[in-house]
Amino acid sequence: MKGPSFITKSAGYLFLIIVTIVSVYPFYWMFVGSTLSDGDIFQSPPRFFPSVEFMNNITELAATAPIWRALGNSLLISVVFTIATLYLCAIAGYTFAKFEFKGKNVMFGLVLITMMLPHQVTLIPLFKMVIGFGWQNQPQAVILPALANAFGVFFMRQNMMSIPTEMIEAARIDGAIELSIFHKIILPTSLPPLAALGILSFIQQWGNYLWPLIILQDRESTTLPVLLSQLVAPGQVVYYGQVLAGTVISIVPVLILFLLLQKYFISGIYGGSVKG
Repeated sequence: MKGPSFITKSAGYLFLIIVTIVSVYPFYWMFVGSTLSDGDIFQSPPRFFPSVEFMNNITELAATAPIWRALGNSLLISVVFTIATLYLCAIAGYTFAKFEFKGKNVMFGLVLITMMLPHQVTLIPLFKMVIGFGWQNQPQAVILPALANAFGVFFMRQNMMSIPTEMIEAARIDGAIELSIFHKIILPTSLPPLAALGILSFIQQWGNYLWPLIILQDRESTTLPVLLSQLVAPGQVVYYGQVLAGTVISIVPVLILFLLLQKYFISGIYGGSVKG
């Protein structure tokens, strides 16, 4: 069978190059804009190469808004949320995948049904509950409501169904208790899906905007996305160099996390998509 012609291959490569440029250009301009003054950002023709104003933009931003406090709040909430979500989703996924008990399928169905419930529907009762606990402007008000989400439980269950049951039975015969099996066998075996779910969970919480905007009303306790949105609020002067510099700061942790775990990400996502 004859392969694709040179023209077809060239057209395909050209299309991929164009798509790559279109996808990468907004991020490139964001990094370039963060190094420019406001006057240079809006000059015509636009500048396509970095300048030396990045530190000035960061310094001015820190002088007018608690950017580093917001960064710390976002890191605290996202890291604690991600670690707790991974553990709870892993242990729930292991239970649904490897244990047999009455009502198991019904319970798992109820977990999946919660994925169909729009988040906005729960905002008012969740707000009243959190206020009743006295958690307003506290990190746990953002961390706890979203723990052990249905997608994470489903994703870990799908991956853990591929773990050989014989290996678990052998550990039980050797006298290992269930928690020991989970910590010493199941978790090490599930590193790729855990890494994939960790990236998704971190990004979800890092970019979370609506609920922190509602419950974290104190500026000192707010997260980075909410603080950045306040920099472009109607009725005030917008310093776009500072906004872009703050946006760069907000993207760096996500990039670092993805670069550290990228080798696990694809294998984890692929594994969860084909096992059942």
